[in-house]
Amino acid sequence: MTKSIRSPALVVRAFNVEVARIQDQTTDPQTATFRLQFWQDVLTNIYKKGSDFQNIPANPVAQELFKICSCYTLPRKHLERLVSSRSNLLKTRHFRSLEDIERYAEDAVSPVYYLLLNVAAVKDIHADHAASHLGKAQGIVNILRSIFVSNRHKIVLLPMEILMRNEISQEEVLRGVDSEKMRNVVFEIASRANSHLEKARKITIPKIAKQVFLPAISVDKYLTKLQKQNFNVFDTTLQRQNVALPFNLYYNRILNKY
Repeated sequence: MTKSIRSPALVVRAFNVEVARIQDQTTDPQTATFRLQFWQDVLTNIYKKGSDFQNIPANPVAQELFKICSCYTLPRKHLERLVSSRSNLLKTRHFRSLEDIERYAEDAVSPVYYLLLNVAAVKDIHADHAASHLGKAQGIVNILRSIFVSNRHKIVLLPMEILMRNEISQEEVLRGVDSEKMRNVVFEIASRANSHLEKARKITIPKIAKQVFLPAISVDKYLTKLQKQNFNVFDTTLQRQNVALPFNLYYNRILNKY
């Protein structure tokens, strides 16, 4: 990512991480709700007419977010969607269908790309379309990646409709039972993620937007590794850090690919 947008992009991603990790930091829904409300209040203060730095809590991410919102005029709706999507998931704690996950990803992942495109001054409907598809692909992959974390919290986030169709119980998911039926479930979910990734990559977008979309490389690497493990989502090798990822990101940036 070019130096001019690297710092504000880091702040946007830091805000998203702060909000996203709340559900992993506590098993108490009320505590999580209070923490999400803190960030909603931060956004309210940032966008309040006549607001200044003194109105922002003494939180490094909140203070840096205030600066870039003022500098780049970031749309409030995208930031609020990052908070509200997590708040809604706290209430439902499951997804009925794969389409529900797509809608969640559109609210919890895609806004990050919309915000980064705004920072990069990219106003292009095709780039927005690609961001939507990439966000959905990444959001679906995040559900698969986080299965061990979800299991520790006794939460099953895989689509209930697909589990029922393949006669997989929630208990089997929580116990990490690998089976042919379970792999069929994962294959269907991963295939949808791959479909969105391919659609995003086929769209012609401005050069700078391709740098914004570099996380697509990580999504692709995970799906490829999952395929090599024959869609056994419980294989612990999938949780290992990809030490070659920084090189892959740099290489694709040079090639102007994502």
